[in-house]
Amino acid sequence: MFDSRLFLSISLVLAIVACKTGEANQQMTAPARVTNYTYEIVKSHPHDPDAFTQGLLFHQGVFYESTGLNGRSSLRKVEIETGKVLQKIDVPTQFFAEGLALFNGRLLQLTWQNQRGFIYDLDSFNLLNTFNYTGEGWGLTHDGQSLILSDGSDQIRYLDPANFQVRATIRVHDNGRPITLLNELEYIKGELYSNVWQTDRIARIDPKTGRVTAWINLTGLLSPADRASHSVDVLNGIAYDEAGDRLFITGKLWPKVYEIKLKVRRNETRR
Repeated sequence: MFDSRLFLSISLVLAIVACKTGEANQQMTAPARVTNYTYEIVKSHPHDPDAFTQGLLFHQGVFYESTGLNGRSSLRKVEIETGKVLQKIDVPTQFFAEGLALFNGRLLQLTWQNQRGFIYDLDSFNLLNTFNYTGEGWGLTHDGQSLILSDGSDQIRYLDPANFQVRATIRVHDNGRPITLLNELEYIKGELYSNVWQTDRIARIDPKTGRVTAWINLTGLLSPADRASHSVDVLNGIAYDEAGDRLFITGKLWPKVYEIKLKVRRNETRR
């Protein structure tokens, strides 16, 4: 005998399960939250307008900077307040220097297309050794355990600092869309910050998954007057003072380095 009440009960249960399953699938496929930031300038500092900035880092109150271009590449120690170059070593003319990292008391500098890096003593800038890697070198930083290298693609590689072999690779994406032209890198509060070449944006990246968690829009950071009076190139250069929680930004051939604070853009956090 057909029991209509039992039939209705089963149908209701199946409908609820289907609804919940649909909601779960929607949650699984919903785009991840991405926060958009703008900025506030805290202070500006002089910067050598002839420095083609490829790598920048903060250590014990000064900047260390890698500059590029064949015949103009260098490693520098720079006084922040004045932009004065306190120490400098030129890179041989056949090399186009790129990213820079400080790891275990030594400075490591990439080159663009030579697949060779240099290791310097922090205090004397004496060349201690070289190392090799495959592909191009763009940006370099570390997370305390691995060196982290970008090569202009959407790929970021984690290298063993003892032998420079690849430990892991992530692909950077914004909700599934590959983000390429990743350049200068900085590891800040458990996230990777990366300049995106030829743009005024910095991507904040989950270092485990490669997902872009936020975008920093730095349009207008360098004033029109400074752009008009100098032959500037693109935004490139991120340094972080962990003790003072200060974020510094500059660009290739820029006459200034900016200390900035990040501000969430209203109504622009998206999924």
